[in-house]
Amino acid sequence: MGEYPIVSVLVIDGIIVSRGHNQRIQKGSAILHAEMDCLNNAGRLMAADYQRSILYSTLSPCDMCSGAALLYGIPKIVVGEHNSFLGPEDYLKSRGVQLEILYDLECRQLMESFIKNNPSLWYEDIGKEII
Repeated sequence: MGEYPIVSVLVIDGIIVSRGHNQRIQKGSAILHAEMDCLNNAGRLMAADYQRSILYSTLSPCDMCSGAALLYGIPKIVVGEHNSFLGPEDYLKSRGVQLEILYDLECRQLMESFIKNNPSLWYEDIGKEII
């Protein structure tokens, strides 16, 4: 799709209620990371729904996406890999969020390939200058 290989899923009571993927390029958005797109696609939920949810993401959530998870009280985040990018995981844990890191090789290989082939897009996405 010409986008970052990052996807997210929101699950409530074992049922997928929303999916999202990074759409910064497709929609010309500064904020449509996979997690933000997923939360947006879920529509309006009650606080009790978020409190029973799990947010899955192929990559460790950034500060913005972690903040959204904290704002809505999402108690658990499952991360495919965090070698390509490490978000504020210690902060999430300090705020009571349960993190599960899968160390998924396929997630890591997809990200490494994307970063190698698209360094300017990658550094734009994480708000940094190309190294």
